[in-house]
Amino acid sequence: VFQGRILARRSVGQETRYEVEVQTPYRRRFPLVAREYVWVPNTCGCPPLREGGTYLLMARRHVNHEHTLNRILLQDDGYARPWTPREERLVREAARHC
Repeated sequence: VFQGRILARRSVGQETRYEVEVQTPYRRRFPLVAREYVWVPNTCGCPPLREGGTYLLMARRHVNHEHTLNRILLQDDGYARPWTPREERLVREAARHC
């Protein structure tokens, strides 16, 4: 779970790749750097992420069976909400219990 700003969007094959500036990591099971690529397994724009927008994203790490692909994946029905102070408060409160 992290707060990030969408810098760019690009369709690559049947997927969409977002370049994201990681602003605030809240809960990490894998390391994040200041800029990451977040992949969505479709090109329909679901979830709708706008370039320049700041979002609270809940993504997972995806490693293929051959261990040749290691990326951050945001599923179609993944959690991606526009960032608001309320969202930040909810995440911080939840982090205390998890």
